[in-house]
Amino acid sequence: VQLQASGGGSVQAGGSLRLSCAASGRTFRRDAVGWFRQAPGKEREFVAATSWSDGGTYYADFAKGRFTMSRENAKNTVYLQMNSLKPEDTAVYYCAAGPRFLYSEYMKGDNYDLWGQGTQVTVSS
Repeated sequence: VQLQASGGGSVQAGGSLRLSCAASGRTFRRDAVGWFRQAPGKEREFVAATSWSDGGTYYADFAKGRFTMSRENAKNTVYLQMNSLKPEDTAVYYCAAGPRFLYSEYMKGDNYDLWGQGTQVTVSS
């Protein structure tokens, strides 16, 4: 299984983008699917994650109320709808998948063993 992230771009503050993460092959074959981001000079940080088996979705504090993670099973695709974007949201966004959704670990990159190539999001003020 490979992950292909897309949908990044350049927007002005207050704008919206929808990122997509498509899994090649039949299914994700992973229970944990997450989004992370990394801004220049900063460490990678957790954005959102979902359990493929029970559908629960969890967000970083900065994402709550602005970002929505969803999925389309038939297309083996997850989405990250990002609204009210801010310049500090500028980063490369990665989708990732891991074999198990652990409630104490889903926000950690080590919980994921499959990563997409990243898509650049740039928000200008």
